[in-house]
Amino acid sequence: METAIATRWWYACHTEDVPENGGACVKRGEDQIAVFNFTRRGEWYATDNQCPHKQQMALSRGMIGSAGPSCEPKVACPFHKKTFSLVSGECLEEEPYRLRTYPVRIHDGKVYIGVDEA
Repeated sequence: METAIATRWWYACHTEDVPENGGACVKRGEDQIAVFNFTRRGEWYATDNQCPHKQQMALSRGMIGSAGPSCEPKVACPFHKKTFSLVSGECLEEEPYRLRTYPVRIHDGKVYIGVDEA
C-alpha cells in the first residue's frame, strides 16, 4: 500500500528577513532550511542548509548566481565552493552530492516553504 504525500505550506519567515540576492537559515524542528531571495531573477528558492560535501550547516551563507548557457540558478558553499542547482539540488560539478530542494511561495510579505507530510 502506498502512502499519500501531501504538500503543506509552512510559514518560514517574513520576506524582509532574507537579504536581497542572499540567503537566510530557518529552523523547522531539528531541520535547517536555507531560503534564498534571488532578487536579480525575481525568484525565491529553498534547500537544505547542510552542505552534503562536508555536512556543514552553511549554505544559507553561500553566494548565489547563475551557471552555464541555461543560466541555472545556483548556490556555492561558502567553505569549499561546491556549487548546487537551486532548482534540482544537483551538484553542478558532476559529483555525487545532492541537496533537498523545497517549493517556495510568497504571500503578503511572508515566505512559505512546501514540506511533505505523509
